[in-house]
Amino acid sequence: MCHSTDSRPPALANPGEVAQDGALELTSADGTVFSAFHAIPAEPNGVNIVILPDIRGTHPYYQALANRFAQAGFTTAAIDYYGRTAGVGVRDDEFEWKQYLPSVQPDEVAADVKAAAEHLTNFNTGPVFTVGFCFGGGQSWRLSASDLGVTGVIGFYGLPKLVNDVVDDISAPLLLLLAGADVATTPEEFETFAKNLDAAGKTYDMHVYEGAPHSFFDATYDEWQEACDDAWSRMITFIETHSAKVPA
Repeated sequence: MCHSTDSRPPALANPGEVAQDGALELTSADGTVFSAFHAIPAEPNGVNIVILPDIRGTHPYYQALANRFAQAGFTTAAIDYYGRTAGVGVRDDEFEWKQYLPSVQPDEVAADVKAAAEHLTNFNTGPVFTVGFCFGGGQSWRLSASDLGVTGVIGFYGLPKLVNDVVDDISAPLLLLLAGADVATTPEEFETFAKNLDAAGKTYDMHVYEGAPHSFFDATYDEWQEACDDAWSRMITFIETHSAKVPA
């Protein structure tokens, strides 16, 4: 299953201060008003992060994750997918996502990510990275093939089927952080995805956490603390490496 509303992302070592955080409503280019949550670091590092949640949208796990990234210096916003169908609001355990998820279209996700990125530029004009989980992981990887100009895309236990049709158009580097015991996507699907990326000559890093379950990036999974620490390290290294390549 994806992250529950009472799960929380693993903590960072030596977290910094968050200057402000809170829920907000943003407007996409087509006029859709959608929910989001931002967290602004007290000491920004010049990089923006847009978080793409799992199938249930912007629930408390992703609000906490936005704060985690802000504690690391990243100017961050998490978006919700359902402004066009379910309206605005924080998603709780009563949210009936199954009736709305089939209506979510990649171009609309990209438009909402663009609106979130533009919001973040009010605080910081630096490069933009996306970080997604499950359904959001696949959508994050797919944004590498969009015209948004993202510097890099990260996905946890994402869905390759959301990306396979645009592999040739991928332009930004990808980071794939995968669960070895994922029940949502088979190892064979990820192997095929990696082969397709290789054949197309695309830049990506892929790491499989052997035996880890889908949604292992969770503070409540004590047995996967080492994997969580490693995932944080890989994300920050990936972001630092590729943001350093952006012209000043």
